[in-house]
Amino acid sequence: MTASGAVWRNWGRTESVRPNRVERPGDAGAVQRAVLAAAASGRRIKPVGSGHSFSGIAVAPDIQLDLADLSGVIEADAATGRVTVGAGTPLHRLPRLLEPHGLAMANLGDIDRQTISGATSTGTHGTGIGFGGLATQIVGARLVTGVGELLTVSTTERPELLPAVRVGLGALGVITELTLQLVPRFVLHAVERTEPLDAVLDEWMPRVRAHDHFEFYWFPHTSTALTKTNTRLPGDAHRTPLGRTERWLSDELLANGVYRAMCALGRVAPAATPPLSRLVERFTGNREFSDLSPNVFTTNRSVRFREMEYAIPLAAVPEAFRAIRSLIAERGWRISFPIEVRAAASDENWLSTAHGRETGYIAVHRYVREDPTEYFAAVEEIMHSFEGRPHWGKMHTQTAETLRGRYPRFDDFLAVRDRLDPERRFANPYLDRVLGGREGRGDRAELREFDDAA
Repeated sequence: MTASGAVWRNWGRTESVRPNRVERPGDAGAVQRAVLAAAASGRRIKPVGSGHSFSGIAVAPDIQLDLADLSGVIEADAATGRVTVGAGTPLHRLPRLLEPHGLAMANLGDIDRQTISGATSTGTHGTGIGFGGLATQIVGARLVTGVGELLTVSTTERPELLPAVRVGLGALGVITELTLQLVPRFVLHAVERTEPLDAVLDEWMPRVRAHDHFEFYWFPHTSTALTKTNTRLPGDAHRTPLGRTERWLSDELLANGVYRAMCALGRVAPAATPPLSRLVERFTGNREFSDLSPNVFTTNRSVRFREMEYAIPLAAVPEAFRAIRSLIAERGWRISFPIEVRAAASDENWLSTAHGRETGYIAVHRYVREDPTEYFAAVEEIMHSFEGRPHWGKMHTQTAETLRGRYPRFDDFLAVRDRLDPERRFANPYLDRVLGGREGRGDRAELREFDDAA
């Protein structure tokens, strides 16, 4: 236990708080004691990971739990591909930890600074229509509930709770460890190309279905898209990785160093943004390489930004994207950060943004020193018209009332929350907004059987 005094800030600098107390438990028993002590004193308690959520989902005004010491591989079975890891394990540490077992995560996002429990609890995803979000890889979890019980949930033990726990928003308990279903390590053959934007939009559906992993970026004020197509190969396939110098030039010097300067200049001289974006368009090179999957999926991002991302039906992506492009042109905005478009398979997890439907994701960003409010609000309105679901860890303005209709199992999730955290020990202002408080919620349906899940 440590007395607080420091201000906690998230990576995107959208949230900050000075916790009344910070605790750093070293095992599940210490987490239990912390939760029981909080309950005895009538205080709220909340874990924090790497702070890479842009929303207030991890804000802990009262007692903050730092789970950094709950890290590493606890148990691994290379034969079944199942590995149990501490909840505070950062994603970027997993490749080295899994190397002795010859295993890898089936899919990853493009940032690996998050902890495994933070990434899964907020519904973080990668791209690839044959692959669900990171939480779909969870086959078991241990968590401390709001009454201090250490609960095990898995495919064989309390399986009816697994679709709620996988994307639990930190509302159901403090996760202490996760068991993941992994795959043999594999190589990705990466092809990155600049292509005409309208052609990419026209070919969105066939290209998503034709490739293992497909995504694209578009810098506003340009006419081209940067496409990224990754093809899965066996782990012993021949590799042609990027050289150290080439990677440093493209991913560090240009993507971070030069781009940071461009964003700073665009902030003080907005009129410079369109020509600077077109300059990026001209000098964005095509490249092709192959490497172990984590080295291809993830990139280093050191230029701070704010982000909002919405999940919409897969086929709606081209129309929604064109609406955003028209909006930027009509408003005369100068947007320096690209728009990112990805895809994911339908899944069964109740609060997954891909629950029950094949999903396309459109993410918009603004440089950290620019106000995103007007831009994000206008894009959010477009996303509503396509039955959009906001990423739980990114900026949005939705409430429990607006979200309930987007999630068929929303009330079932709240019923599980009533059982596992009846006193709202893990609540905070963000969860009060998106899940509702205890008052004024109306009648709640009883939790249905697992095999009746939508």
